[in-house]
Amino acid sequence: MAERMLQFVRLQQQTPEKRPATIRREDFAEIYDRFDPSRASEQASRCSQCGVPFCQVHCPLNNNIPDWLKLTAEGRLEEAYEVASATNTFPEVCGRVCPQDRLCEGNCVIEKGFDSVTIGSVERYIVDTAWEKGWVKPPTPSRENGRSVAIIGAGPAGLAAAERLRVRGFAVDVYDRYDRVGGLMIYGIPNFKLEKEVVLARWKQFEAGGIRFHLGVEIGKDITIEQLRAEHDAVFIATGVYKARDVELPGADLPGVVPALDYLTASNRKGLGDAVPEFDSGALDAEGKHVVVIGGGDTAMDCVRTAVRQGAASVTCLYRRDKANMPGSMREVKNAEEEGVTFAWLSAPDGFEGAGHVTGVRAVRMHLGLPDATGRQQVEPIPGSEFTVKADLAIKALGFDPEDLPSLFGEPGLGVTRWGTVKVDHRTMMTSLPGVFAGGDIVRGASLVVWGIRDGRDAAERIEQYVMDQARVAVAAE
Repeated sequence: MAERMLQFVRLQQQTPEKRPATIRREDFAEIYDRFDPSRASEQASRCSQCGVPFCQVHCPLNNNIPDWLKLTAEGRLEEAYEVASATNTFPEVCGRVCPQDRLCEGNCVIEKGFDSVTIGSVERYIVDTAWEKGWVKPPTPSRENGRSVAIIGAGPAGLAAAERLRVRGFAVDVYDRYDRVGGLMIYGIPNFKLEKEVVLARWKQFEAGGIRFHLGVEIGKDITIEQLRAEHDAVFIATGVYKARDVELPGADLPGVVPALDYLTASNRKGLGDAVPEFDSGALDAEGKHVVVIGGGDTAMDCVRTAVRQGAASVTCLYRRDKANMPGSMREVKNAEEEGVTFAWLSAPDGFEGAGHVTGVRAVRMHLGLPDATGRQQVEPIPGSEFTVKADLAIKALGFDPEDLPSLFGEPGLGVTRWGTVKVDHRTMMTSLPGVFAGGDIVRGASLVVWGIRDGRDAAERIEQYVMDQARVAVAAE
């Protein structure tokens, strides 16, 4: 082990400089500056090089984090990038949007008392440097294998599978109903967490590597799964889950009560320069409005922080549990608090007020009761604790469910679970249709970008094995 490691005993944790809240709330630029080389090397040197690295164990991709931290500390950045990209298709994205406080950094052995290594910031620094130096190359195979795969969905899972399959010699066609590649990385995650050029750069690289994208194409309408099965050796379904989970409360259908994804998509499209009538009309613009966001996950944090930047008069987040039980990243909660968001903890919506348009959200105070079968404390309303929060715009950030998939894809033979997700054999990732695989949110439900990447890479391996096995069977039968 190099002597420069184990520096946590003398160096404190430092993150890249964060722009002051008074400044960053005025724009949608990313809030963290980039590490300078010496600071990145210092922070990487704090790694204790564990024999059993909990950071790696708790990373869905099992990234070789201690290895690329050590290489960064030694100034061997190109090697660090090679190690980081060996297990992660989008390390530059994960370094920005992963909830490191719940995953790698939250499980660092020096977390308590000394504070963890700033893994996410170092990862971002490594890959941003790789892009600047030209180390990031298109996914080109050493030889073509004569086989092809169709991928439905250009989000993290679909793109991760496309990259792996292309490197292994497959012709890859990716179909997506939107007009850009990236899925929720483009339309769901705000720029202050992930600037769009980061995603668009990968799109260009993938096209340069020979991956073909068919955008604005709806499966089941413009082309069927059956057609894709006939034209390709395998199909991978990697669409997200976009159907907003609703809340059945009085007034929920009032104008001004909107789903989170509609709101975030309008904001992101506006930032990309698109014509967005719903935004221009003011329906999905928070400027000058009292905004209430219902929910406690990362999507809710994206909504409250977007509303601040749009110039909302006030922004309140209603969450039925307390701060300690919030499912979203604590880092995002802290950022939101710094930017002026008010959190109404232990508060659940009870209805929406207004005549012709929402004017307020009725809520009730909650009490944390006994744990349920999962170990999580149940929440119970406190009688007589009702209150109302003024709202010109109420945003429902309650999660997402799959749409009616067989109807959506025009494929009645596609099996679904009782939760509405695509049913797969979890050993092979194959659906009820031979040669059709599925992964990502459409199988596991709404989840993290990093899990989508993991599923896409795993699916690529299963698809390659299936296609090559089929080819051997065909040869044997001749």
